[in-house]
Amino acid sequence: MVNLNIDGINVSVPKGSTILQAAKEVGINIPTLCWHPDQAVKANCRVCICEVEGNRLLQAACSTPATEGMVVKTKTPKVIEARKTILELILANHPQDCLNCIRNGNCELQDLAAEYMIRDNPFEIKTRGYELDRSTPSIIRDQNKCILCRRCVDACSVTQSVYALGLENRGHNAMVVPTLGKALIDSPCVMCGQCIHACPVGAIYENEQVDELLAAIADPDKVVVTQIAPAVRVAIGEEVGMKTGDMPMEVLVAGLRQVGFDYVLHTNFTADLTILEEGNELLKRLNEGGTLPMFTSCSPGWINFCETFYPDLVDNLSTCKSPQQMFGALVKTYWAEKMNIDPANIYSVSIMPCTAKKFEASRPEMQDSGYRDVDLVLTTREIGRLFRMSGLDFNKLPGTSFDSWMGAYTGAAVIFGATGGVMEAALRTVYEVVTKQELTDVNFTMVRGMEGVKEAQVDLNGTVVNVAVAHGLSNARQVMDQVRAGESPYHFIEIMACPGGCIGGGGQPITKANAKRAERIDAIYVEDENCALRKSHDNPEVKTLYEEFLHEPLGHKSHELLHTHYHAKNKKYL
Repeated sequence: MVNLNIDGINVSVPKGSTILQAAKEVGINIPTLCWHPDQAVKANCRVCICEVEGNRLLQAACSTPATEGMVVKTKTPKVIEARKTILELILANHPQDCLNCIRNGNCELQDLAAEYMIRDNPFEIKTRGYELDRSTPSIIRDQNKCILCRRCVDACSVTQSVYALGLENRGHNAMVVPTLGKALIDSPCVMCGQCIHACPVGAIYENEQVDELLAAIADPDKVVVTQIAPAVRVAIGEEVGMKTGDMPMEVLVAGLRQVGFDYVLHTNFTADLTILEEGNELLKRLNEGGTLPMFTSCSPGWINFCETFYPDLVDNLSTCKSPQQMFGALVKTYWAEKMNIDPANIYSVSIMPCTAKKFEASRPEMQDSGYRDVDLVLTTREIGRLFRMSGLDFNKLPGTSFDSWMGAYTGAAVIFGATGGVMEAALRTVYEVVTKQELTDVNFTMVRGMEGVKEAQVDLNGTVVNVAVAHGLSNARQVMDQVRAGESPYHFIEIMACPGGCIGGGGQPITKANAKRAERIDAIYVEDENCALRKSHDNPEVKTLYEEFLHEPLGHKSHELLHTHYHAKNKKYL
């Protein structure tokens, strides 16, 4: 331990701690922009500077080690003036359009400008005049707002190992740019959106499409149907002033009806369906010598990653569509028949925690219903903005139930939102299908948690199945390299593109700390525990679907609507 004094307060911290960490221990807030709790220290914005006794120059709190006997002052006139000048210099190259910015009210630079009472900037305002990069269907980049904190580069390169963003030029001319081209679409970007969570300002954000939804709702000829992904409910409350996980499902359904949806259904229904199809696909591969290990295919960011960086392993992917796309295909076939609605009039909207889902819905393979299966994808953040625009008070709004035929779900579907959830849901069903015995304990806790790679063994009547779970694409790369080398011991591997799984998706409420993701995971498992049914094959509406429409898992109708093939992309990224 080392002992130091910060603003007159004595504090002891472990050797190796920084001034910033020591200040946090005693409740002293030092401003930051480039610092991120889950990334390496960069020390390039200098907003965290403070006075250290014996040093002529101001020191960056995020990178300066705390030493024995150190005396630190964080709020002297000299420090405040220096921080203010740094912020004014950043703002001098930043568009002055806060009222029009997607991050208005949730911007770290805006917050600091208000805290330091920046009113009249003495420096000439010179914005850079770059055009918006709208090249992908998921993510938009505004280079004019980049403050060169490089947090997005770290998220893309270190957390995700995608390297779609990098630094170009030096000094005043430095820029964060897409690699291998001028536009994001030319880079190996998988559209996971983790860069959005990393960005402290509005330099990178989701392709916002709320106006398209409002236009569809206003069209009297359209029947607007929505599905809600399992990770949405636990996080949507954060957008409307509630705690993580506190919004009841029935209240969320009522809110969606209030903003104009004609029918509210649930992606959890097709999450349960996915388990039936994917579980049987795994058993078929095990029994008939199919390509192993089999990879899950629910996460479109992960699918993009596999197609881009591991095209030689595309055949290992499950042929199952994601629950979003299964829903889209069924809502315009099975559900349309049940409801006697012309599928040409159905406008299918999914509410997702994921930016890559916008890309997935636009894939040419996703039209097996005879139409585009999913017409529009909105993120949790977009729905949060729509809720705030609508003036709903979720503490007083009476709850309502889902509509019929594609709204029922089990706890197994709920946990799809957390890393390890797809694997656990599959094991609950596969175990009972193979052993013909009822699980007395459905909790496969060995695949839960925020550890990067988790593994387990399951005995299925004498056949030992080795499984693995990875979340975050740098962790996925470790597993994939093992498979490519022919050294993988696994039969079944779940991979989610985003840290924590879908609860940490690129479209979720902005958070820059894994601690918040862990909180959302806890809320997911509480909901699972409270479900009356916790195994996908017990879903009554899924049973009806097979009896009346699909007939059997992996059958002709299932292959026609629920399965697909993925394709190798440009091999220059290998």
